Amino acid sequence: MNKMELIAAVADTTELPRAKATDVVDAVLGAIEGALKKKEEVRLVGFGTFATSARAATTGRNPRTGEEMKIPASTSVKFKAGKSLKDAVQ
Repeated sequence: MNKMELIAAVADTTELPRAKATDVVDAVLGAIEGALKKKEEVRLVGFGTFATSARAATTGRNPRTGEEMKIPASTSVKFKAGKSLKDAVQ
């Protein structure tokens, strides 16, 4: 499912016009993104938890040349599915 299909599903389920459903989906995604930028955890009970995780700088190898290269530190987003979501997809 892509973003447009998600918007269509929200519009059909809530009987909102697509333009309003687009605003709702964008607002939810924007709120999650904003919280993650502030290094806050987003916990949606029954669905799951979004959190940021810091990755330390490390040294890797270019598989083609075998040359060592430095991989800089970065921040990534992790998602841990909640129990209800896990049960729903089994």
